[in-house]
Amino acid sequence: MSAHIELQAALVAAIASDPVLSDTLTRVFDAPPIRAARPYALVEDAVLTDWSTKDMAGREGRVAVTLFDLGERPVRAQQLAGSTEEAVLAMPAQLGGGWRIISLMLIRSRLVREGEGRWAATSEFRIRMLREG
Repeated sequence: MSAHIELQAALVAAIASDPVLSDTLTRVFDAPPIRAARPYALVEDAVLTDWSTKDMAGREGRVAVTLFDLGERPVRAQQLAGSTEEAVLAMPAQLGGGWRIISLMLIRSRLVREGEGRWAATSEFRIRMLREG
């Protein structure tokens, strides 16, 4: 399968299987939902570029995960963002389809107020992958 599909599925699985996040989030989406109850997570589509070697296919990219929450203050949104970052950084290196994570790091995170009592916390990661076999 493609690097996009394998990465997206691994990210959704990592977030959905985290004990803190699974108890709190209503759902983890891999595409913007039409309707969703907060708090929920959205794994955005990765922007990948070629990172191949002489004999292996490779991809380098950026991927963002956004948590949407409600609350007078952003305390829970901040905690959920921290749990999300930990879950993503602890993902298994083997993605499937022959793709393996070589490096994964948090690039930046941001919390914004979307309106009265509505928060969005975005964490952006850089990932480098090689396809084995």
